[in-house]
Amino acid sequence: MSAKSAINKELFTPHDEKMLAGVQVKRRTKKKIPFLATGGQGDYTTFICLSVTNKKPSHVSLTKVKQFQGSSAFVKRSQWTIDQLRQINGIDSNKDCPEFDLMFDNGLDQWVASSAGEKCTFIQILHHTCQRYCSARKPEFINCQSKLLGEGLDTVVYHCKVYFNRMRKVPYRGPPQKQGNSILHSAAGSVTSAVQKASQALNERGERLGRAEERTADMMNSAEQFAVTAQKLAMKHKC
Repeated sequence: MSAKSAINKELFTPHDEKMLAGVQVKRRTKKKIPFLATGGQGDYTTFICLSVTNKKPSHVSLTKVKQFQGSSAFVKRSQWTIDQLRQINGIDSNKDCPEFDLMFDNGLDQWVASSAGEKCTFIQILHHTCQRYCSARKPEFINCQSKLLGEGLDTVVYHCKVYFNRMRKVPYRGPPQKQGNSILHSAAGSVTSAVQKASQALNERGERLGRAEERTADMMNSAEQFAVTAQKLAMKHKC
């Protein structure tokens, strides 16, 4: 069983929660430890996990999970509600990179993920989760690639609406010719149709993302289990 599958099984499933996404991380800057802090357990691996409760109303949380060297158990170290998240900094909006920052009400954590791909998947799911579950104040996503935020279709809808509003504000210049009037109505009708189609596509995309979000944990677990099995078979044939 992979680490993320084990985390979901040990820490979230017993509390009637499901893990939507997880990313293995390390700190970019070392955190200062008080002089009197003792009892450390040595090296450890850190994960940032995104989870949601199964019961309604849904509660979304970000949890820092650690696994100490020599132990198979996972331990929750810190937890924040999604409403405490203020900003997500993707560091570079022009290319994939493993670094990212999470800013909460009570502090800032600077992380580097185990891979750029893992970080991108995590931010993509986190963004959609915030759009779906944050009620009033949504966190700010900065320096993130547009492909992670699903901005393509939103931009099309926005520009269509801007163009349509401009056409509505064209000043009156006397009775138009029959041909010009026909062209104007045709153009307005085309823009209205484009806006309606784009809006419908946006709603359908949101529904698909919602269903995909609910299956993310299962798909992630299945893929990782397949990778583990494949590795074992490869080692067996090599022997």
